[in-house]
Amino acid sequence: MSTDLVLSPAPAARIAEVSRNTKETQIRVRVNLDGTGEARLNTGIGFFDHMLDQIARHGLIDLEIEAKGDLHIDGHHTVEDVGITLGLAVAQAVGDKKGLTRYGHSYVPLDEALSRVVVDFSGRPGLAMDVKFTAGSIGAFDTQLAFEFFQGFVNHALVSLHVDNLKGHNAHHQCETIFKAFGRALRMALTLDPRSLGVIPSTKGSL
Repeated sequence: MSTDLVLSPAPAARIAEVSRNTKETQIRVRVNLDGTGEARLNTGIGFFDHMLDQIARHGLIDLEIEAKGDLHIDGHHTVEDVGITLGLAVAQAVGDKKGLTRYGHSYVPLDEALSRVVVDFSGRPGLAMDVKFTAGSIGAFDTQLAFEFFQGFVNHALVSLHVDNLKGHNAHHQCETIFKAFGRALRMALTLDPRSLGVIPSTKGSL
């Protein structure tokens, strides 16, 4: 009787680096979807860096972001374009999606605040976001730009994303629970399912 073992090939490294340069911003993003949560971030907006760090840490994604933007105007272009470039990098790193868990969800509390994020790597961009921030800004971060970040990400990562702040009085807490839950939802969705390696998680056969 043969005792030869058949070993499955190791999955390819899910790493990507993308640069995006316009007259308004110069962005470089590098992601390792199978990292340990290490982050090197420099967007020029301190609170935004803090939020991006939540994605890395709670998503177990190694993340490098260098951004230079027209912050003398405001943070809009920088935040939106980081979302776009991060979306492009994640889409490139995910590859053909074979073996992907595909769906991810998370509830995250922080003191009085609670948020829920659900993501589907469907290949179809869509954002539904219901967040009523209790303040217009957190440090130098305009809270309206949270939507612009997620819209940019969704359009270029090609995911469906639902973001809901279920309760909260402190805008910092509201925003932090959103980004932490986003990281945790990404972590779940991006995990490779050992029971379906090599299989695209769709009855259509493609995503």
